[in-house]
Amino acid sequence: MFMAAAAVVALVSCNNAAPKMDEQPTANDSASVGGVKIAYVEVDSLMTQYEFCKEFTMILQKKSTNARNTLNSKGQQLQSAMANFQQKLQNNGFTSREQAEGQQAAIQRQQQQLQELQARLENELASETGKYNDALRDSLNHFLNDYNKDKKFDLILTKQGDNILLAAKRFDITNDVINGLNKRYKSTLNKEEKKEEKK
Repeated sequence: MFMAAAAVVALVSCNNAAPKMDEQPTANDSASVGGVKIAYVEVDSLMTQYEFCKEFTMILQKKSTNARNTLNSKGQQLQSAMANFQQKLQNNGFTSREQAEGQQAAIQRQQQQLQELQARLENELASETGKYNDALRDSLNHFLNDYNKDKKFDLILTKQGDNILLAAKRFDITNDVINGLNKRYKSTLNKEEKKEEKK
């Protein structure tokens, strides 16, 4: 999984800094160990420099903020209704017991609706994040399959956090992958724009 579950709420922040790489693999560099040709991709750099990731991260952040604002607003309305009910109850502001029970039932309905709204918004955000992860995985897999036709790596690993404790920079193909993915993504956007213009 390219994004941790925490990405639903606390999403990866975008950063335009290029990865620091003192050695890049070249077509002549075999990057092999014991006859096995390997490479790795820095996932953190991919997440902050692949345009698709940056754009989708912004979309998810906006949806998360909107959902939080909506829930906060509804929560404040509920708190206000509850405070108003308590005040009326203490000051004998209800003309009858039925009126008090009616308002209490309305507050309970409001509370139930808020819980349902929260669950729905959380599910929508989780679904959007799942679609994003699937699209990212699909995009990366398609690119690496094409990329590897020439490079002929036996193994391409992901490096995220400390899951690879030490690796020589000559095995790092992150920059190639980011540049290739961005080129493809830009090409896809251009095709979509041309389709829109024809409509």
